[in-house]
Amino acid sequence: MDYNRLAELLFPNITELPEDIEAKYPPRQLPEGAKVTRFAPSPTGFVHFGGLFPSTVGERLAHQSGGVFYLRIEDTDAKREVEGAAEGLIKTLAKYGINFDEGAILDENGNICDQGAYGPYKQSLRGHIYQVYAKQLVREGKAYPCFTTEEELDELQAINKKEEIKNTDWLAQAEAKRAEMLARRNFTIEEVEEHLASGHPFVLRIFANGDPERKLKFTDLVKGTLEIPENDEDFVLLKSDGIPTYHFAHAIDDHLMGTTHVIRGEEWLPSLAKHIQLFSYLGFRLPKYMHIAQIMRIDENGNKKKLSKRDMGANMDDYTSMGYCPEAVCEYVMTLLNSNYEEWHMKNSDKPYTEFPFNIKKMSISGCLFDFAKLNDVSKNVISRMSADKVYDLSSEWAREFDQELYEQMSANPDYTKAIFAIGRGGKKPRKDLAVWTDVRPYMDFFYDNLFKIKDQYPERFDKKDIKTTLCEFVKTFDISDDTNTWFEKIKDIADMLGFASDMRAYRENPEAYRGNVSDISMFIRIAITGKENSPDMYSVMQIMGYDRVVSRINNMINLL
Repeated sequence: MDYNRLAELLFPNITELPEDIEAKYPPRQLPEGAKVTRFAPSPTGFVHFGGLFPSTVGERLAHQSGGVFYLRIEDTDAKREVEGAAEGLIKTLAKYGINFDEGAILDENGNICDQGAYGPYKQSLRGHIYQVYAKQLVREGKAYPCFTTEEELDELQAINKKEEIKNTDWLAQAEAKRAEMLARRNFTIEEVEEHLASGHPFVLRIFANGDPERKLKFTDLVKGTLEIPENDEDFVLLKSDGIPTYHFAHAIDDHLMGTTHVIRGEEWLPSLAKHIQLFSYLGFRLPKYMHIAQIMRIDENGNKKKLSKRDMGANMDDYTSMGYCPEAVCEYVMTLLNSNYEEWHMKNSDKPYTEFPFNIKKMSISGCLFDFAKLNDVSKNVISRMSADKVYDLSSEWAREFDQELYEQMSANPDYTKAIFAIGRGGKKPRKDLAVWTDVRPYMDFFYDNLFKIKDQYPERFDKKDIKTTLCEFVKTFDISDDTNTWFEKIKDIADMLGFASDMRAYRENPEAYRGNVSDISMFIRIAITGKENSPDMYSVMQIMGYDRVVSRINNMINLL
């Protein structure tokens, strides 16, 4: 076979050689040990929670090592592409701290453009590059055309649709088709010329030379040492429309863009032998691979299942409406990625998660379990460490979009709202009332007269006369200028007057001697003012509300009683 002639027949318009392309993509000048990583999604919909994993790993590895993290849009499958998905993806990732040094970015008008010297960063704009390397593989006898008429394409597609029907007839048909495809390795230049003259489409296939009986030893940075069978499948490099498959495009792009580490899901492990063979054929150095385990969840029957696109928590865009702050989600991801993150954070609670020394060796081999309860716990800790000003800014921004009524109350007097958020904030043990911004309304709505409602009733075991007397006595002596000790002493006086224990130790030693204790007296006042049995520190609440609002609330409750 005259492979040079074959290459010219198949790609007559391609005049450049691989070395011409290589000259346009010189090696990166980076410090020793610097990693070049990428996130390379297909714009087929929303950002999946599972997509935050490889992008976080890639961002951490690159930036911890003084390297480069870039975004490549793999948009070669036009049929699956969703309009606006790429733009939405960039915005969503940025919200969760995934910022790229180069690649596909948004300009000031919200349109995708390139930033960096190794583009284009959209695969749909790199068609010429793929064909240069495809032509070279044909020249070297490592790839060949497979011509197919429309009738044969329909027949092959029909067989593929029956893949789930594991019957003997289908297997026999499939084997026959495979044998036929192998037979197509044998062709003449004249046959190629006839097909081209007739306008028959062709796919370009790799000429596989592997033996599945032989094993390749491969070291994955997450999975460890693996043994995989060599590839003997003549898989497709270019489809009949000239568009490359993922296998072919990613190998060329990762080489030219200088990618050192490829982070992807473990579902790509079955393709690893193909990629090893392809990099070898192309004469490229194989990057280091990290195959990350799937994100799992517990279903209603208690079984572990893959977190699918339909599951709550899968769509990253939902986290905004659910009220999660991005910082909490990012920190939660770190707890799943590295088993020692929480230990580090306990010792470095004042530092952001980005200062954590991320370690590949601490990643889970078996998979991570998605858990909303754990996410909420992490989120409470994150919000508890924020300043009152930051909590106000973030929660009011959320409320403006998702709870307009609450936003109007909060923004009418920002200082008043910030004072509410400041209760119990700071110190070694800050309050942890808020996990998501949807918690803000039930936590603080009683501070606003327009939102205030009596949510809890007084327990039936208490005499209404005692409750009413407590409220009346408290109003008589209430002074907004009292310090916390004076304020509480007045409450204890009311307890003693009504036969309630003002000393909790005495009450615990002999509860039968009392009608209740001072905490019950405080609860009578708390429900009148907040409408709830549980609330933030009552002294602080009253100081923020002010004398008139406190007295008005108590008098209203007295009237109700």
